[in-house]
Amino acid sequence: MNPAASPATHPAETRTPEELPGVVTRLFRGVVYAEADEKIWQSLTALESQARDYVAVLGLDLILDESEGYAFLRSREDPEGNLPRLIQRRRLTFDVSLLLALLRGRMLEFDTNSSDPRLIMTEQEIMDMVAVFLPESSNQARILDKLGANIKKVVELGFLRQLRGQPGTYEVARILKAYVDAQWLEEFDARLADYRATLDGSPGPATGTSPDEPAARDISEQDSSDGEPA
Repeated sequence: MNPAASPATHPAETRTPEELPGVVTRLFRGVVYAEADEKIWQSLTALESQARDYVAVLGLDLILDESEGYAFLRSREDPEGNLPRLIQRRRLTFDVSLLLALLRGRMLEFDTNSSDPRLIMTEQEIMDMVAVFLPESSNQARILDKLGANIKKVVELGFLRQLRGQPGTYEVARILKAYVDAQWLEEFDARLADYRATLDGSPGPATGTSPDEPAARDISEQDSSDGEPA
């Protein structure tokens, strides 16, 4: 076959290293999603090797999942503290950590039993999922307000996306799988067991967690939203 008559070339063949600074700059702004930022995504996947080398000099790793359609930067482990932390970490409250853990568990269950890639949940479903882990209270309105604030925080973090035109309905972002991994869940489960034991009035594991001193969890501060209104 005449090469000149061959079908259109793969995008990787048309990408040039000159695009690399723009791709890396976009990664520093936050997570890149294939669906929301198609042009940058094509450049990134074509220049993946160069991008990895580029950010490695800064002590960062490129996390890219083509099947799920997202990519972001993560600071490398540095026990000796020799590297500057360009991607800061923030401490989450116990309540937000609980919500993330439960959403991750629901996503695992959903992926096991459904072929649909999108997990959609209403605000009421999210509240019902969390409510079983909360202490009993006569001030129901306060609990609902707190749950609402926690959902809003998770939306701000980019792990829930409110569906346009459907108030109170959210899509659980697939990138949650990358942030809440098996080790994260294992550590949180230990704290949750202690928390529930305290609520029940029985001794739990010595993790130093109680309803008065809720467990907190660190997470990357890099914005996981796609830069558009949720």
